[in-house]
Amino acid sequence: MINEERVLNEFLEMIQIRCSTLQEREIADLLKGKLAALGMDVTEDNVGEKLGGTAGNVYGYLPGNVQGVPRVLLSAHMDCVEPCSCIKPVIENGIIKSSGDTILGSDDKAGIVPILEALRVVKEQNLPHGDVQVVFTVAEEGGVNGSKNMDPALLKADLGFILDSSGAPGKIITMAPGQNKIKVVVHGKTAHAGLAPEEGINAIVLAGKALAEIKEGRIDEETTANVGIIKGGQATNIVPDRVEITCEARSRNTAKMEAQTKLMCETFEKIVTANGGKVDITVSKAYDPYVHAEDALVLAVAKEAAESVDIAPKFEGTGGGSDANFFNNYGVPSAVLGVGMSKVHTNEEFIKEQDLYKMSEFMVAILSKIAGMKK
Repeated sequence: MINEERVLNEFLEMIQIRCSTLQEREIADLLKGKLAALGMDVTEDNVGEKLGGTAGNVYGYLPGNVQGVPRVLLSAHMDCVEPCSCIKPVIENGIIKSSGDTILGSDDKAGIVPILEALRVVKEQNLPHGDVQVVFTVAEEGGVNGSKNMDPALLKADLGFILDSSGAPGKIITMAPGQNKIKVVVHGKTAHAGLAPEEGINAIVLAGKALAEIKEGRIDEETTANVGIIKGGQATNIVPDRVEITCEARSRNTAKMEAQTKLMCETFEKIVTANGGKVDITVSKAYDPYVHAEDALVLAVAKEAAESVDIAPKFEGTGGGSDANFFNNYGVPSAVLGVGMSKVHTNEEFIKEQDLYKMSEFMVAILSKIAGMKK
């Protein structure tokens, strides 16, 4: 049903285009052309301008040849982590990897390519399909900022599938955490470390005492916390008077996320002030969690479509966020699908050729499954 040679060649084409976060212009223009060639109504929003990037989110809309069925959203992100310049793909025994000097870029070109192939197949073979909206987002890496800053009114779908997870085709994400960012500034008092250290209050030491009291890592089965960035100090002969710390709290349970956030903030406040310092704390919500009910339509469609092409469905929760967090929050029930990428964000990243083909077949099956439904 799908054209395996076309899938492979398009994947190899895509991954060799540099697409750093906020530098997605080249890949965005390429994808706009490909969507237009499929007869889709293609637009681009102004999120790139908002974020200081070169391109916005790309939208394509294909009216269905079947009426009265759910409208479907298919989405993947355009950007990659570094290093993503001058990628040289290598294929060995059905495994695609980079030469070892860069990432491969299957995160997330292994999501984009199956979407394009599925659309070509339904068009070429005149298969029944409902309305399809495609959204290729910018700036997903490092904060899902493309979907975070989009206009929700631009979404025109009843359910969605986000192709952006490691794991073999058939992996279906049913729940994901929300995240709070916690920025802490610890204030001490500067002094000469050799001449009058007793006149100073060491902000680094204050921060260390607070951090020693904070519970981090795995809090419970659905909650985590992490201290990710610490900045402070000028020289060894100066008692540092300022330290900046960036932390996060995540949970699939909003109450637990807020409780962990509150505990971390209160610990910093208590320990720092008790030792003579001051602290400024800012909490910002990165994204909300989502949990799909077991009988959710989006999960049923994914399960039945997978089984129809001999892919074993596997429902899982995740500890990571994605564009799906925002799509769900915007009112489009969306599930993240595994596309087969492995060891992402490293120079050891790889994907099996067969997983690209399986994922393309899976996407055709999803469109066909929806075409046989009534709202």
